[in-house]
Amino acid sequence: MKAARKHAIVFLGGGRITGALLAGLRLTDYDQPIVVHDRHPQKLRQLKLRYGVKVEPNLHRAVEQAHLLIVAVRPDSVRELLQQIGQAGQAIAVSLAAGIPLKNLRAWMGLPARWARAMPSPVARSGRGLTALAFDRDFPAATRREVRNFFARVGRVFEIPESKLDAFTVTYSSSHGYHALDALAGAAEKLGLDRKTALTAASHAIADGILTWRESNISLDELLHEAATPGGISAATLASMDRSGYRRLVEQGLRAGVSRAKKNARR
Repeated sequence: MKAARKHAIVFLGGGRITGALLAGLRLTDYDQPIVVHDRHPQKLRQLKLRYGVKVEPNLHRAVEQAHLLIVAVRPDSVRELLQQIGQAGQAIAVSLAAGIPLKNLRAWMGLPARWARAMPSPVARSGRGLTALAFDRDFPAATRREVRNFFARVGRVFEIPESKLDAFTVTYSSSHGYHALDALAGAAEKLGLDRKTALTAASHAIADGILTWRESNISLDELLHEAATPGGISAATLASMDRSGYRRLVEQGLRAGVSRAKKNARR
């Protein structure tokens, strides 16, 4: 019997990042077949209803359809999943699992699969995502372009060495912006602003200011100087934050994230 043609993008895992990517793809009218596998039927029902994708509760039947296999499960579940795939595995696969190196993926699959690692942002749901890619040795050039083009549908894409992925992962997370927004708005509330006004002011400070930097040819140093005039209120605010260890705490947080990624690599 002739083998079934592998033509679908298959997601293994129907969690948050899969949902974000599907939402972003829907904005682009992506018309290639997509299949999602997950152990939880409720997740599959929600994804099918929301995004119109095909769902497949059987792992091996899902993998058999894959032209491109995207592993989107938690890092502590990757090894077990790949071992379950076994000889049903396929040649081209992309892992979204933070901290799990290519050498582990190759070993766990049990097949001579070619791997890529991708770190896509949940902001992909709006089409403003950012994805870093690292490719296995001898990854086919045509498929490399295909992987890049796939993630480019939901935002900016660039390649970096795998050795830099952990540092990128702990830096690019949209959680930094949300956390800063929450902290800044919370401090403003303590000064007497209501929640809505505090969020409006804080979101302007963070989001609109950064958009201005991205869309202009003005350097970050120039914009900082413009916004925080020496001797002014903003300058006094920033200086106090730095004296309190703001920059040191940010670095400390990033180092903690990298440490966690290294623990994932030792699984």
